[in-house]
Amino acid sequence: MSSKAKRVLPTRPEPPSVEQILADVRGTHPADPVFLLPAEPRRDHGPSPGSPGPTRQEAAAEERERLYRQSRSYVEMNQRLQESRERLRERCQELRRAGAALERGISEMRQKAF
Repeated sequence: MSSKAKRVLPTRPEPPSVEQILADVRGTHPADPVFLLPAEPRRDHGPSPGSPGPTRQEAAAEERERLYRQSRSYVEMNQRLQESRERLRERCQELRRAGAALERGISEMRQKAF
């Protein structure tokens, strides 16, 4: 019987402190993808050249609408994920039942063979 040398794994580094995390976040570029919301397709083509831009109220209404659409998208995605989780749970139970039936079949075959 051969003996294998035990591998000594290095110890885990200490987690960063709050100050280190804050310094890291402050040092990031504003366009860092981690801090950006996914872009949504524009529904309008913006104001025509020469026409005034949207008023503050219109801009606020557009922002509310964008956030509403984003929230709805999140809720819909969450519902799809929950449905998928339920389907996976059902399939997992089916596989467990099939595995148990297979084990019984193997056991019966072994008993008949011996």
